[in-house]
Amino acid sequence: MKTRLRIPHVLAVEIPRPHVVRVTFDDGLVREWEFMPGRHAGTVFEPFDDPDFFRQARVDPESRTVAWPNGVDLDPVVLHGDLAAANGGHFRDVTDVTDARQFG
Repeated sequence: MKTRLRIPHVLAVEIPRPHVVRVTFDDGLVREWEFMPGRHAGTVFEPFDDPDFFRQARVDPESRTVAWPNGVDLDPVVLHGDLAAANGGHFRDVTDVTDARQFG
């Protein structure tokens, strides 16, 4: 029997410092992900090199995940830490485990 994976919903997005997105989920978990600039020429991630563009991250009301004006959105299951990214190298987890809050 397969276990069905719950898709977490993003409630809030903050940019605490350049190229870092802090994501708060509906279960209280808070994770931080750092974008790795300078590696994505010619891809949809290239605009993220500009800190002003990166700061435009928002919660998309339909997908309930992190999204940018150029249409890039991030998999909430990966952001939550339930699955590894299939194409690593764009972001790395920089969550301070002493600061990650889990309410339940």
